[in-house]
Amino acid sequence: MTDSARFEQAQKDVQTLSRKPGNDDLLFLYAHYKQGSAGDVSGKRPGMLDMVGRAKYDAWAKLKGMSAEDAQQKYIDKVDSLLKSHKD
Repeated sequence: MTDSARFEQAQKDVQTLSRKPGNDDLLFLYAHYKQGSAGDVSGKRPGMLDMVGRAKYDAWAKLKGMSAEDAQQKYIDKVDSLLKSHKD
């Protein structure tokens, strides 16, 4: 299976979790997904009243310069870990 196929499969697998991951894990997944699929952060940082949007933007911004391949691999590894701990 190619890396991009594994990345796509991980995106499907994460939807099968029986328990919702914690906020830190969700931010990790979001940031690495965005970095792996869209590259470095773009757009303006959301305003102070959009705390969720701001946290997501900041998490993604921390990965600036990380290659898409590295981000995808870290995403895949995190999903594999969550599948072991968040499935009944």
